[in-house]
Amino acid sequence: LAFLMVLLSLVTILGNILVILAFILDRNLRHRSNYFFLNLAVSDFAVGVFCMPLYIPYSLTGKWHLGRGICKLWLVMDYLLCTASVFNIVLISYDRFLSVTKAVSYRAQQGITSNPAIKMVAIWVLAFLLYCPAILFWEHVAGHSVVAAGQCYAEFFDNWHFLLCASTLEFFVPLLLVTYFNMHIFHNIQRRQRRGSVWDCEPPRSSSLSWRLCVLPRPGASSPPSEAEDSVSSSMRPKKESLVTDCSSPSRDYSITPENDFPASFCAKTRSKLQRDKKRAKALAIIVCVFAICWAPYSLLMIIRGACQGKCIHRSLYEATFWLLWINSSLNPFLYPLCHVKF
Repeated sequence: LAFLMVLLSLVTILGNILVILAFILDRNLRHRSNYFFLNLAVSDFAVGVFCMPLYIPYSLTGKWHLGRGICKLWLVMDYLLCTASVFNIVLISYDRFLSVTKAVSYRAQQGITSNPAIKMVAIWVLAFLLYCPAILFWEHVAGHSVVAAGQCYAEFFDNWHFLLCASTLEFFVPLLLVTYFNMHIFHNIQRRQRRGSVWDCEPPRSSSLSWRLCVLPRPGASSPPSEAEDSVSSSMRPKKESLVTDCSSPSRDYSITPENDFPASFCAKTRSKLQRDKKRAKALAIIVCVFAICWAPYSLLMIIRGACQGKCIHRSLYEATFWLLWINSSLNPFLYPLCHVKF
């Protein structure tokens, strides 16, 4: 058991340090969305390098030998880092939501580094405010400590009301948010597929019809025959057509030339973006599902344990769900390549 714990800690440290180094060494990774993956990797790395090693002796012996001061520090870091990890997953989902559903405004902000920096700092501030003040000041407000000698856990460990509120903010609200973002992402992708705008750009393969009339004439270029102009104008009277739809309406007398192939390149880019969005949406869904599987048992167990004052939950079951949280920090680095091949 001790070997498995140490191995998990090493995997967490090495996996996340590789992600951090990749971000530092490869400039292609330094764009807006990947800063949030870096933020998540930093929090997961700190879990492996600080939280796990200090907890392993305590878990194996059942006694805390490092004193109350180190205990407080460990609790603050553990709750802070785990909560920051959750909030980072929400931020990554939100960023992907914006990139898919509001692509134009998202691309316009790609060069603004202060925007992601503010969000990253906000993640750590919110994570600190959720648990850390209670860890530091609970016993002073209550006037006494409920933690037994040789033990290390938070003063609110058996307070059902606080645990319910905190778990709601730490797990249930983030889970609802990432579910909402992912559903909208998939709905947006499906709507674009059903609309068929990408495939409508393809020229008919069985004929030599072209899209020349869809391209604005250059200055000095000869205009198309009036017969063709009349046919186009009459086809546009019943309803307004978009650029992509117009381009799928071929003319009879003109062939495709290098100067009028803008629709083809535009459609190729649109198709490429749709495929890229689909791949990243699936990858994000996997990360979110792993997060839900790792966090749901612990969050539910903590609420139940608080309600029954710890009498209805066996310690080994609590330990298992506690380590499951940290397994999430070990798995995240192996899921990043699904979102970006250079990871």
